[in-house]
Amino acid sequence: PVGDVIRLAYSGRFTETELRKHFVGKGGLVAYLGSNDGREIEEKIQKNDMVAKEAFEAMGYQVAKEIGAAAVVLNGEIDAIILTGGLAYSKFLTEFIVSKIGFLGKIILYPGEDELLALAEGALRVINGLEKVMEYV
Repeated sequence: PVGDVIRLAYSGRFTETELRKHFVGKGGLVAYLGSNDGREIEEKIQKNDMVAKEAFEAMGYQVAKEIGAAAVVLNGEIDAIILTGGLAYSKFLTEFIVSKIGFLGKIILYPGEDELLALAEGALRVINGLEKVMEYV
């Protein structure tokens, strides 16, 4: 909720840098479970840690909700939905998401994080004159 964020920002308890770290690196699963490692979280779930299960399901629910919102914007014209990133290795999480969105169409799992490859390929495109350097602020 935005009101809570505004109160926190002006509380004097945190610097701007601390708040940025909190929202970018220490929020979400880390805030609830102390980790964003899907393997660790799945281990907790297998040991009947209900907090871990609820947090993982809540995240899956949010992902599914955003995919559903995108489906509406696309007027239901979906070729496929790709679940990717490190957490796509999590069978628990991906099965949960697919159980919510599977009716929308083909689901492709592409687990892994390929950010470094993408950065290298982008640099090569700039070096080879295929793209201009862009700056995102």
